[in-house]
Amino acid sequence: MRTFPGPALCRSMEFRSAKRAVLQLLRTVAPADLPALLEWMRTTRDFDEFTQDNNDIMLKNIAEDLRNCLPLETMLSSEHLALQKIQRQPEPTVHVDAFLYDEDFIDSLCEEGKMSRNYCTVCGSHQTAPLGFISHSFSLMELKFIYHHVLPDLSGKVLVDVGSRLGAVLYGGYLYSSALQLYGVELNGDFCQLQEMIVKKYQFTDRIKVLHADVCTQGSLLQNADVIIMNNVFEYFLDEAEQARAWEYISRHVRKQGSLLVTVPSLEDSLSGLQGWPGDTAVKFTCSTSAARGLLVWIPGADLHT
Repeated sequence: MRTFPGPALCRSMEFRSAKRAVLQLLRTVAPADLPALLEWMRTTRDFDEFTQDNNDIMLKNIAEDLRNCLPLETMLSSEHLALQKIQRQPEPTVHVDAFLYDEDFIDSLCEEGKMSRNYCTVCGSHQTAPLGFISHSFSLMELKFIYHHVLPDLSGKVLVDVGSRLGAVLYGGYLYSSALQLYGVELNGDFCQLQEMIVKKYQFTDRIKVLHADVCTQGSLLQNADVIIMNNVFEYFLDEAEQARAWEYISRHVRKQGSLLVTVPSLEDSLSGLQGWPGDTAVKFTCSTSAARGLLVWIPGADLHT
């Protein structure tokens, strides 16, 4: 009688060994039953408990890899304008990347004295106030919320992350959705290199492409996108004139009927402070009832049905 490794041994298998074991098992199935088994494997929800946990673990491993490559504040010296804008905030503000550092991780850093949630309002006194935290990335929980609850089924769809930075939206889309292709458009070459490192290490190259480019050169990509995600993409990295130029370019090129734009902050907040923003962009903005946590889903097109 053929024997197979027990559960404990299977859990310790590397990918290639596990793949061989699965193929070997399939070869033992009666030919008449093999199509039914393969169809069951393709459609069953019995694997959810494994894939869900593994996806979360993989994203946490990616976050650890990136933490090892970046300073604690996750800001690069090349981000001159963003650093200046953070320093000019009315209250002391620090950048803490939500993808790399969740609340529990921040608590542990505070306990170790490597980070603080408060600042002293009068030097040497006990009068303290909370520090402002800002992140240019979604947290793991926010990524799951976007892909599981905000967005529809992305099978066969193209998703574009404008200002992909560390690539969290791309990795989340790879693991939590069936999107056909995930494109990251990032102007900073250093961040592009980090994303390429992760994409290659975790074998995401079949569905993720990172473009080192200005979004205002990507008209064709925007025109063909089904979903565009923008998280704090312009406010801290472009001056007002450049922001207005970028939004005007996007409004002209995101014209695919039924396409979705997910933005943080909301479009109203992003556009309200810009001088010279055109009043009539011939674009219909619709807030999805499924959006939450400040996410706005923009549905361009004159005759759309949500």
